[in-house]
Amino acid sequence: MSVAVGDRVPDVEVQLMGEEGPVTVRSAELLGSGKVVLFAVPGAFTPGCSKIHLPGFVAQADELASKGVDRIACVAVNDPWVMQAWAASQGVGDKIVMIADGSARFTEAMGLTGDMTAAGLGVRSQRYAAVIENGVIRNLDVEPQRGVDVSSCEAVLTRL
Repeated sequence: MSVAVGDRVPDVEVQLMGEEGPVTVRSAELLGSGKVVLFAVPGAFTPGCSKIHLPGFVAQADELASKGVDRIACVAVNDPWVMQAWAASQGVGDKIVMIADGSARFTEAMGLTGDMTAAGLGVRSQRYAAVIENGVIRNLDVEPQRGVDVSSCEAVLTRL
């Protein structure tokens, strides 16, 4: 069962890349204050994620900020080194917090895992976007099929 609008964001360990290597943080600490837009991708460097999903949030980060968003975060079931390399290749800079959910603990706590074994990817995250205010999920849109539609930055902007 997945989280729903009105639920608190799960509180589990995730990782960020720090200056000296991976840093473990709590998801509720990272996502629990202010207005946060969280989007999840099946995997770093995959086509839809690299050509559409992440670039849309990078390009429109200022527009999200102008609508009161304090933080934009991207989560994937990847390790922190992959997330760091992907961020560098996409010119993310400090616009988006890149969350590594290497063991899928956060994704499982959200109830939004996707079995992508047939594609050779194993257990990953479903593609979604959420608006979180002070730790409470105010909006959650999970893609019903492959592609980037309801979880795109453009779609999120219409809901702010």
